[in-house]
Amino acid sequence: MTGMFQIHRRSFLAGAAALGGGLVLPHAPLLAQAPKRGGTLRMSVDQAAAKLNPLLTRVNPEYLLAELLYSSLTRLDLNMAAAPDLAESWSNSADLTEWTFKLRKGVVFHDGSPCTSADVVATFEAILDPKTASPARQNIGPVEKVTAADETTVVFKLTGPYADLPVALAYTNAKIVPAAVIKQGLARLDREAVGTGPFKLVSFEPERQVVVERNPNYYDKARPYLDRVQIVVYPDPSAEVSALIAGDTDLMLNTVPTEFARLQKAAGVKALRQPSGQFCNVNMACDKPPFNDARVRQALALTIDRAAMVNFVTEGYGTPGNDTPLNKAYRFWSDLPLKKPDIAAAKKLLADAGHAKGLDLTLIASDRPGVRTQLAVATREMAKPAGFNINVQTMPHATYLDQVWKKGSFYIGFYNMQPTADAIFALLYTSNAAWNETRWNNAAFDKLVGEARTTVDEARRRQLYAEAQKLMHAEVPSMIPVFFDLLAAQRDYVQGYQLHPRGAVFRLDYVSLGDGAPKRG
Repeated sequence: MTGMFQIHRRSFLAGAAALGGGLVLPHAPLLAQAPKRGGTLRMSVDQAAAKLNPLLTRVNPEYLLAELLYSSLTRLDLNMAAAPDLAESWSNSADLTEWTFKLRKGVVFHDGSPCTSADVVATFEAILDPKTASPARQNIGPVEKVTAADETTVVFKLTGPYADLPVALAYTNAKIVPAAVIKQGLARLDREAVGTGPFKLVSFEPERQVVVERNPNYYDKARPYLDRVQIVVYPDPSAEVSALIAGDTDLMLNTVPTEFARLQKAAGVKALRQPSGQFCNVNMACDKPPFNDARVRQALALTIDRAAMVNFVTEGYGTPGNDTPLNKAYRFWSDLPLKKPDIAAAKKLLADAGHAKGLDLTLIASDRPGVRTQLAVATREMAKPAGFNINVQTMPHATYLDQVWKKGSFYIGFYNMQPTADAIFALLYTSNAAWNETRWNNAAFDKLVGEARTTVDEARRRQLYAEAQKLMHAEVPSMIPVFFDLLAAQRDYVQGYQLHPRGAVFRLDYVSLGDGAPKRG
């Protein structure tokens, strides 16, 4: 089974079409061993989990840690559907403007205090408070008010119909924290974890290692199977791969395409691949020169050979992008004509915008993941014949997050797939988006997305999302030339781990260690 990649069925069907039918299903696997209790999983990540507060997490290692330590009302299953977490069931009014969630009884936080509807209400009030600055504020749906009907019943009143609420409440930052902690001040969560998740925090050294242990009071008495998880930081991708091959680690959160072939050939290693809507985008500040002129953005988009970009940036483990954040993996994806390079048309657009002699720009890329720099370099070379003179500047990821992200005028972003079209638009591209990096602020786009969010009729929603994608395709608030397959790897004794197409969901409470796993302290 070495080198075989694992694909969940529904994701495979979407991804196989996206890859031109080039994927082949593996033979039916042998019956897996029943999950064993015990053992320590050592997992590697490529950057620090600097944010411990689950309402403020921003990158995959932080999402991983929040998922281990906290619970949400719902969680995503492998098909992007909402599954029970702290809420064991839910129902909605006929017009989809009110949702009622029934909580599990007897759940306690890691400090021993009970988790009730009061904690859920306080959490969502904190999320909806602009002062908290949680990305979840714009991504949990059109929530107007959250109230407690009793200790185990929570009611969400919405500003309009919204069929996706149970999925939206599984958002990475919508973790439930104690009302008492919120009252004291959320700063406490910067240094300690008080959740209801499957694991409890043991130690937190974000630049080196984070350790968690099984929560004996987790609501599911069968899970988690592992005693401990050690999350180890490996900034160098080659060293990270070498550690897995040598057996120093058991599981990689992700790997870069250039290392994937090496993992496929390694003895005792399973290379994992999952089609996804994960992408890098070239963000352009639409509120400042020169990118406030749509012709400049359109010109840049016409310099890119998207098929070549897939090969250069993803080593073939991806699909072409078309300047909207949706691909075939999304339910409401619209099949627009794929843009092709047209240097003559790009030159004319640039000249019409007042840059007949060319345009000098600095494109910034974080060094994590490495595909950002590769995309920046490819963009520089492809855009050069049209008159774009681009200087690529790479910087450490921590510096990028502090100085460039959401502030810069021209830089490379990197985003996981979201569970719905509304979620990705509300995260990045509406005027009130949590991470409105482009400052495109297009009223027509906002209206289309807003109406789609509150429309129950499937055909009408599809039409609205198609019009929204057409508008983005034309105006290019950011350039999205490529989507990535998710790539990772594990030792062959790791059981129950599956790459999730969302890219920010990990489900380590389902993971166990089989025969041959090393004994770790």
